[in-house]
Amino acid sequence: MSSVSFKHLIHVGVGSNVEREHNIRCGVNALCERFKNVVMSTVYESAAVGFDGDPFYNLVVRFETALDIETLAVMLRQIEDAHHRDRTLSSFGPRTLDIDLLLYDDVVLQQGKLQLPRDEIEKNAFVLRPLAELSGEIVHPLRNESLSAMWQQFDQARQPLTAIEFEW
Repeated sequence: MSSVSFKHLIHVGVGSNVEREHNIRCGVNALCERFKNVVMSTVYESAAVGFDGDPFYNLVVRFETALDIETLAVMLRQIEDAHHRDRTLSSFGPRTLDIDLLLYDDVVLQQGKLQLPRDEIEKNAFVLRPLAELSGEIVHPLRNESLSAMWQQFDQARQPLTAIEFEW
């Protein structure tokens, strides 16, 4: 009898505005070490949102896993911590590495700080654009619209992004 583990489709946002090239590369490498079929969006530069700070590099990473939501969330937090994420700072402040669980299949969940789909998808160009680039056909589980349609309707002038030629 063979055991088959169900794979969940995961999208995470990865960002940094402290030694951003180094930390983005380390964060993505850590994801690639733990998961198979990792696909990355373009890396985008954007201004800090919600605070005055250095610009961020952001991208979205898609992969599959058999891990449950809670186990995955703990693992992502451990990757951040391993890259010197300072949790004593305000949530609107500089970050060495930020890895946010954006979508876990089409699960809708509000459990403490864990929110799925993450509300930043609708609010921030640096989340929505790379998410639509990777998986534009996916339908947002609360909006019932494709990610591509959401990006087309987004006020793109409000949060300009610059695509970065990133050396992996």
